[in-house]
Amino acid sequence: MRVYELLFIVMPTEADEAVDALVEQLRTVAEERGGSVTKVDKMGRRKLAYPIRVSPTTFTDGNYVVLTLEGSGAEIAELERRLRVTESVIRHITIRIDEDLKRAEKFKAKRAARAATGGGRRRERTQASAAEVFTDAADEETADDEEAS
Repeated sequence: MRVYELLFIVMPTEADEAVDALVEQLRTVAEERGGSVTKVDKMGRRKLAYPIRVSPTTFTDGNYVVLTLEGSGAEIAELERRLRVTESVIRHITIRIDEDLKRAEKFKAKRAARAATGGGRRRERTQASAAEVFTDAADEETADDEEAS
């Protein structure tokens, strides 16, 4: 199954109940099509990067909602169609994130393995160079002591 992130911005004039109803409608549509909503993140009212004009009104902020979906991709087309025809939605975007999640897990595993072995090459180099500095300094002191005698 693929993992998608669906972000949409709702007009700031919409009530919280209307936003909740829209989220439930989208969740129902996704489940009917064989997908599942794993996470709903209502980010609240935020300022837009640029003003968005929707017929007579220009909006400078909106209510952000992020849905994380798992599915085959067929349900995404229906969700996007519904978001296009919903008048209270200003903008929406869908991003496939499953490959990014795999890449992040791979890096996390590498980091954990490196920490379990006691660091990385960078730490070994700095320890070796520090050890060399101390042995060089000790050799110079003994050479100075022998010359002074």
